[in-house]
Amino acid sequence: MKSIKVLGSGCKTCVNTAKLIEDKAQALGIAVEIEKVTDMAAIVGYGVMSTPGVVVDGRVVHAGGMPKPDAVESWLKP
Repeated sequence: MKSIKVLGSGCKTCVNTAKLIEDKAQALGIAVEIEKVTDMAAIVGYGVMSTPGVVVDGRVVHAGGMPKPDAVESWLKP
């Protein structure tokens, strides 16, 4: 199971990013655990200065703006 954190204030783009990841994982048949992190100190602790940020298995893979579906797919595949 992949552990994914969506970093952001809870804005529409952050919510849509989490939904995109969830939908893509379901389509690929990949189990994911998605956590939404809204604490700014925690977000900055990852080195993310623009949100939404995405952390997959402890590694920051995206920061700022809505990620492309192809990028999300590449994060999810083994």
